[in-house]
Amino acid sequence: MPYLHDPRVLFAAERTLLAWQRTSIALIGLGFVVERFGIFLRIMGHSAGLPTNHSHFSLIFGVGFLIVAACVAVVSAWQFHRFLDVLGSDEIPSGYLVWPGTLMNVLLAIGALAMVAWFLIAG
Repeated sequence: MPYLHDPRVLFAAERTLLAWQRTSIALIGLGFVVERFGIFLRIMGHSAGLPTNHSHFSLIFGVGFLIVAACVAVVSAWQFHRFLDVLGSDEIPSGYLVWPGTLMNVLLAIGALAMVAWFLIAG
């Protein structure tokens, strides 16, 4: 039996996709926290009478993390789709849906880019 006929190969690839999905979610959370921390620093600096001219760095780093998260989500979905193209229809268990993980990664990328737009417009 060739190794590609083993369903564990498909499931291992899907676990890898989900691991990259978790990484993307963590980067989105980190980008959000970093960007919002800049608002906290502005509020604290304003109430203490300190200059708040360095708060744009948190926007830059937060947006950077969000863009990296979107790239991770898209690239991992694309890589998983490329792997599925290598598999034949007989190598995917019948009735097994392979698209939900890819769809979730695309939605994560769209959400991360929407947050980038939100931060840049509001920022």
